[in-house]
Amino acid sequence: MTTLARIQRHVIERTYYLSSHAEEEMANDRLDRSDVEHAILHGRVDKKLTRDTRGTRYRIAGPAEDGREVHVVCRFTEANELIIITVYAVRGRA
Repeated sequence: MTTLARIQRHVIERTYYLSSHAEEEMANDRLDRSDVEHAILHGRVDKKLTRDTRGTRYRIAGPAEDGREVHVVCRFTEANELIIITVYAVRGRA
């Protein structure tokens, strides 16, 4: 199973955690949980970030429900839980 498929499975099953930082950033960009889920389910892993001592992070680029491009940064815990670290709308895009 690919990394994206693992992430998407957690979204479909709603077995993921939104960090408080992600929730703050979502509010700043007027995004909600459905936008995050849509971006993950219709997006792609566009960056793998490996220089974090807490584990590899993945940045997913995908569309919010209104078409804006969104980046979702997430990671798996040692217990295979998915944590969404931050979410933001990409400025200057649709």
